Amino acid sequence: MTLVTARPLIDSFSRTISYVRLSVTDRCDLRCSYCMPERMQFLPKAEVLSLEELHRLGLAFIARGVRKIRLTGGEPLVRRDLMTLIGKLGRELGNGLDELTLTTNGTQLKQHAGALVDAGVRRINISLDTLQPDLFAKLTRRDALAQVLEGIDAADRAGLKIKLNTVALKGLNEQELPTLIGWAHGRGFDVTLIEVMPLGEVEEDRFDHYLPLTAVRDRLEQDWTLQQSPHDSGGPARYVDIAETGGRLGFITPLTNNFCANCNRVRVTATGQIFMCLGQNDQVDLRAAMRGPDSEAALDAALDRAIARKPERHDFHIDAPGAAPALARHMSMTGG
Repeated sequence: MTLVTARPLIDSFSRTISYVRLSVTDRCDLRCSYCMPERMQFLPKAEVLSLEELHRLGLAFIARGVRKIRLTGGEPLVRRDLMTLIGKLGRELGNGLDELTLTTNGTQLKQHAGALVDAGVRRINISLDTLQPDLFAKLTRRDALAQVLEGIDAADRAGLKIKLNTVALKGLNEQELPTLIGWAHGRGFDVTLIEVMPLGEVEEDRFDHYLPLTAVRDRLEQDWTLQQSPHDSGGPARYVDIAETGGRLGFITPLTNNFCANCNRVRVTATGQIFMCLGQNDQVDLRAAMRGPDSEAALDAALDRAIARKPERHDFHIDAPGAAPALARHMSMTGG
């Protein structure tokens, strides 16, 4: 597909958008308690973009200067025939696209790790909040830790660079964080800690488990030497190097330290809605543009409208026990 124009995507705050998180499904084979309810209402399949439409969107973003695409969900690897899409997007590496990657919970990695490498994927993010089987089952409502660890091993053997994403949860994995970080660094994996994000209604009160990463860092510094790292992944994380483990640790702090000044990314849902900010409700319908008349020009114009409306910063907050989430939609709907 050839777009009418190849102008870069630059927002009203002079930020160049070079990174897209493209959700391929809202479905997931886990039910993480801070992410979604057990009886999650998933989208009807008819509303979800086809693989061909997702490919078309990827090409449209690349034509407008996007250099990194991360496939997300839900759990992206539960999408049937996803490797077909990954293979097609992988052929754009070196042709405008610098990196194709994905975020996964690891349950399907054992089957797909080798094919991901063959398609050009070189590094992945794996969500893992604990190494304790009982706590894993409590957090995800599934007894699948062994399956995830097998997937991590398979990805490691295949040569994928692995970064673990860990949500810091007060009273749950709080005490285990140093152990998990040490284990990961011993395997050569980076780790990024994330504050719980107030997206969507869940059965539990997120306020009860909100753990500021400022407090986590203070505790880690009692035993380890944390040195500011010059590493920049292009995302919201800020990194330190830990002298004692020899590894890198990131902090994503949507609540304690706003990270929006250099935001270079947008998110597209599996239904083709582009959210210019994870912490805002404003969206533009790319699916309608693609399925309507003069679709190439319409999609190009829709991207212009979206980027022009990208806000300066998000509105995340956790005010008090029992308060409603900052946004009604779940992370899995936006692409997380």
